[in-house]
Amino acid sequence: MVHKDYIVKSSQKISHFLHRHEPPVFAGDISILQNEVDVVTICKPASVPVHPCGQYRKNTVVGILQAEHGLTPLFPVHRLDRLVSGLLIFAKNAERAECFRQQIEAGLLQKEYVAKVVGVFPDGEQTVDANVNFNAREGRSTVEISGGAGKETNGKQALTRFQRICTDGTHSIVLCKPVTGRTHQIRVHLKHTGYPIANDELYLSGDFCPRSIKGTSASTEMAPSDSDNSAAEHGSKDAETDEGFDIDPMCTNCPNLAPVGYDGDEEGLWLHCVRYTGPDWSYECPYPDWAFLDSVSTKKMKL
Repeated sequence: MVHKDYIVKSSQKISHFLHRHEPPVFAGDISILQNEVDVVTICKPASVPVHPCGQYRKNTVVGILQAEHGLTPLFPVHRLDRLVSGLLIFAKNAERAECFRQQIEAGLLQKEYVAKVVGVFPDGEQTVDANVNFNAREGRSTVEISGGAGKETNGKQALTRFQRICTDGTHSIVLCKPVTGRTHQIRVHLKHTGYPIANDELYLSGDFCPRSIKGTSASTEMAPSDSDNSAAEHGSKDAETDEGFDIDPMCTNCPNLAPVGYDGDEEGLWLHCVRYTGPDWSYECPYPDWAFLDSVSTKKMKL
């Protein structure tokens, strides 16, 4: 045991070991779409964050690409929310990343997403020009409409264009083209139109539990005994269940690995990035299965 007044000498070092529980993510593969000299594009599955953040360290797109494909370093050109799927573009070097950054700042990029929304979305192009105000404490955005002269809004200017692709009378597949890039912009603008994403619990109804109440950090209390099986039941990866993992008797979360604040039955949002286009380049991602409504019921209603 080292005395509290002990002074570390220059030839000595202090090591710190961290026992971490990561939230599970869906077990879908990360598909590499294009692997060029200085750019790689992938199809991001829902539930996987782009880079290390919060409780996530290994279960990230950057971490998985490094571990499974040896791709490093990578510079994300843009980001997608954890529950959003679709196209992700990475530069392989700082020079290419800087080129992308300049194009983004100059407003030269066009972004396209598809969403599955509730109801029959109106025909023709629909434009939503409404400020978006993100509340970091609650983890959600709200739309703010200018009230005229003398009334200021706290939100940031946001513009999104929507176009219905098809509908079956219950749901619609909508092409979304965000001109700006605010947090949850597409999600909150669709809610503003009255046609929210059909499985977006955060914006679908008025019943909302703020992040500050629900909690998103690992609890110091034992989780329910059946939480061990949540990853297997929902087909997810768990960074802590590799062979050779030993239960730490000093960890109050072992062997129950599910942190508080992440529902075991969550699903990916019906929001998918399909295309990014620049001045002299364009990258695409295949449409997800949920974007194909029943061909019989939609045949007469397609654009």
